[in-house]
Amino acid sequence: MSFSIFQNPLIRTKLLDFLQRKLKYKKFNFILIIFRFKIANLLMKKVLIITYNWPPCGGIGVLRCLKFAKYLRSFGWEPIVYIPDGAEYPYLDESNLKDIPQNITIIKGNIIEPFKAFKFITGRKNSNLNNIVHVRDKQSFFDKMSIFIRGNFFIPDARFLWIKPSVKLLTKYLIDNRVDAIFTDGPPHTNTVIGTKLSKATGIPHLADFQDPWTQVDYYKLFKITPWADRIHKKLEQKTFAQAKKITIASPSWALDLEKIGAKNVNVLYYGYDEDDFENIVSTPDKHFTFCHSGLLGFDRNPEGFFKAIAELSHEIPNFKNDFRLKLMGQVDFEVTNKIEQYKLADQVFLLGTVQRDVSLQEVCNAWGLLLPLNFAENVKGRIPGKLYEYLRAKRPIVSFGPHDTDVASIINQYGVGENFLYDDSDKIKAYVKHLYVEYYCKSNFINIEAKKNISIFSNENQTKKLAAFLYEIV
Repeated sequence: MSFSIFQNPLIRTKLLDFLQRKLKYKKFNFILIIFRFKIANLLMKKVLIITYNWPPCGGIGVLRCLKFAKYLRSFGWEPIVYIPDGAEYPYLDESNLKDIPQNITIIKGNIIEPFKAFKFITGRKNSNLNNIVHVRDKQSFFDKMSIFIRGNFFIPDARFLWIKPSVKLLTKYLIDNRVDAIFTDGPPHTNTVIGTKLSKATGIPHLADFQDPWTQVDYYKLFKITPWADRIHKKLEQKTFAQAKKITIASPSWALDLEKIGAKNVNVLYYGYDEDDFENIVSTPDKHFTFCHSGLLGFDRNPEGFFKAIAELSHEIPNFKNDFRLKLMGQVDFEVTNKIEQYKLADQVFLLGTVQRDVSLQEVCNAWGLLLPLNFAENVKGRIPGKLYEYLRAKRPIVSFGPHDTDVASIINQYGVGENFLYDDSDKIKAYVKHLYVEYYCKSNFINIEAKKNISIFSNENQTKKLAAFLYEIV
């Protein structure tokens, strides 16, 4: 018997509501619970999500698959999640545990991480083998050697030893357990390779998702990749393009870039924000004229033009120096801290380090301005940091730095939520900050930026709705 008609979420919901009305008597409650579960299980499509990042992993990278898993049931898909057992996450954030759906099936596969050896050799206890490429606290011989090894021998990335055992474990699992589609998110692109191999072995359609591109990513060249390693990376990438039924990526410009190197059926899935994350947050204006930045701040995103503008305003406007504060949450490269010292802003800049997600969101909502520096890179046009969507939801003025033709600049302009500046245009940056400071100094109402357009398109729930439609398409 075919149940394809019931895969439509609307039809399925109406059927289950009908069953509940018919079995409404108390003596049928137990039967109802069992029957509804059996029917829902039978009618719900199932998707295997392969992801390295999963709670209690901290950082923004964990949120993409987590939020998809949180909302997929609402659109007719039951998520089954495959994660590593024994992963070396650089930092933890248990506040993300609340988003894991109840009674979800989670499969764990043992992982061997060379990251442990890296930490032993370099003496780094808390570091990330990817982040040392563009967020550094020193430049040692071992750092440079680790970067070279990472790019040329750990292919596609430092989790490559997880590929073979994962394909073996999941192939066995799928013999006895029905799954309709496979979803992978990269980086790490180890996830992508596992999904590609598994799809080829089982015939289950694969949707390959990319937060960042693979060989086109901005930091790819920083790994000092040799020609032979480059060929291996690109061969694996092309195998994914050939096997996957659909490709999704986090920005429109990057979607076009993927198509130029052979990817087919490419669509955009934005990173998004989760309305639930703001449920218990009340914006309270900081008593100082405070700006915030959340996330990694590498040497390739060093906002020197902003520092110069702040230094000049501190000399030109009485009390500005006492009023201004900059809070940096996350890892900060030593070149950034050097510039802070150079412009004599150390007393006004606070390095908060890695903080819990709820703390970061509260700080963002309390700030008078939010920094969004893009990196100096060839493919910067498509770089949309995940923090942008939470900045949108926070309704604070966004001050972004980068070319004027980027996807970020386009969103900021379309929604009227701030200003985008070239990195070295300190005069215009200065004028805009001064404008915001006048609002602060005059003690007017807290500047609430109401977007010109409805931002709900970027909610995690609506982005998951798009993902569900793509999954229906490939099955």
